[in-house]
Amino acid sequence: MASHILVIDQGTTSTRSIVFDEALKPIASAQEEFPQIFPQPGWVEHNPETLWATALGTARGALAQAGLEAADIAGLGIANQRETTLIWERATGRPICNAIVWQDRRTADVCEALEAAGHAEMVAERTGLRLDPYFSATKIGWMLDHVPGARARAEAGALAFGTVDSFLIWRLTEGAVHAIDATNASRTLLCDIRTATWDDELLQLFRVPASLLPEIRDCAGDFGSTRPDLLGGGIAIRGVAGDQQAALIGQACFAPGTVKATYGTGGFVLLNIGAEPKRSRHRLLTTIAWQRRGERRYALEGSIFSAGASVQWLRDGLGLVENSAETGRLAEASDPAQPVYLVPAFTGLGAPYWNSHARALVAGITRGTTKKEFARAVLESVGYQTRDLLEAMLADHGEPIADLVFRVDGGMSANDWTMQFLADMLEVTVERPAFRETTAMGAGYLAGLDAGLYPEPEDFARSWSMDRRFEPAMNEQTRNQKYRGWQRAVRLATMPDEG
Repeated sequence: MASHILVIDQGTTSTRSIVFDEALKPIASAQEEFPQIFPQPGWVEHNPETLWATALGTARGALAQAGLEAADIAGLGIANQRETTLIWERATGRPICNAIVWQDRRTADVCEALEAAGHAEMVAERTGLRLDPYFSATKIGWMLDHVPGARARAEAGALAFGTVDSFLIWRLTEGAVHAIDATNASRTLLCDIRTATWDDELLQLFRVPASLLPEIRDCAGDFGSTRPDLLGGGIAIRGVAGDQQAALIGQACFAPGTVKATYGTGGFVLLNIGAEPKRSRHRLLTTIAWQRRGERRYALEGSIFSAGASVQWLRDGLGLVENSAETGRLAEASDPAQPVYLVPAFTGLGAPYWNSHARALVAGITRGTTKKEFARAVLESVGYQTRDLLEAMLADHGEPIADLVFRVDGGMSANDWTMQFLADMLEVTVERPAFRETTAMGAGYLAGLDAGLYPEPEDFARSWSMDRRFEPAMNEQTRNQKYRGWQRAVRLATMPDEG
């Protein structure tokens, strides 16, 4: 009997596929990085064919490493970078242009014009989101208006839109299924999160033809079956979620008041708020956390645009380190008398600032500054940005969360120095799970839950296991002094450009 789950975790800088066994333990994996495309400052693109090739290649590689065939797989799960936008031809499946990545800021002026016209309140009420180029709707409009003939073809029903999950499902099923799960749909600016349906007024506002759109489905459910020749046989696609919601599930944050943070290319903090969407009053987002059997749970979310991306900049842009692991050692050896701050606004600042025009800034450099202090500033920026988000979340929550525990995952969570600084800056306990690829685990759990392989959420939560706990150790005076320095640096990075 099929007793394994295959997961495709399609991220911003790489694609990973993992095979899980009947106990949700990883037994094989394959990963492949792919290039980032930067056509202009503030623009970020991916080649859709590269996304597809790495998804298929790593899925095949993970199966081969596990020594399994399609018949051994009870279900396929997909987790994906959210908001990244693709449009393709229905007849051929061929994309009309590169994917516009979630980090891309090219539609900032469009968002500002819509806000100036008074649409921000309605958009926030329906979607839980802000008018920001981060989300999919204005990216769709840009493609339709800048690719020759695209708008006419879309209105004629010849084109299809999707986030990365939809594109992979389309390719895996050879166009038999055009669907999106509720979590990804909630990141488009086109979905009413109270009902998980496309909203006609929003479609009109963003000039998006309804014929472009995929069907919104539960996170755990039927997404069709893979074309037999792709993976050696048909595999049922049973679980789909955007990467951050998948990580929330993988961290077993099923109870209201539980928090997880994922540190990959960006950083994403989610607070489970239960069965009712709550409007943020502190510039955070409200999003669908998951949907099952038509019932939804919601989360408050804060997004950091640059976390691991800042380490990549230190490595690839400045050449100061050879690998990410080196940053922790350098930070540990840095001079505490050299307070250097990095505001990593390489593509603007996310929550709670939402400033598309902010640009990265390094403050506090002296003649004595070395690469050690640069490394520390990069890692500390994650802690400062996370404190910004957590303070906003607790203010929105409206009441203290007893025994608040902060669960972390993603590539940067492996850095002990960064996680200790995070605990110090937040003044909370930080817990790192034994298996850190919780995004893939969450998608795998959804697929296995639908297949009847894995237990209900309450039982799954009891099986969560921890690798290490980090307790705050920094004194209050130092904590507050360092955070005030960060706030001053942010003010400098967000000053209007007078030139």
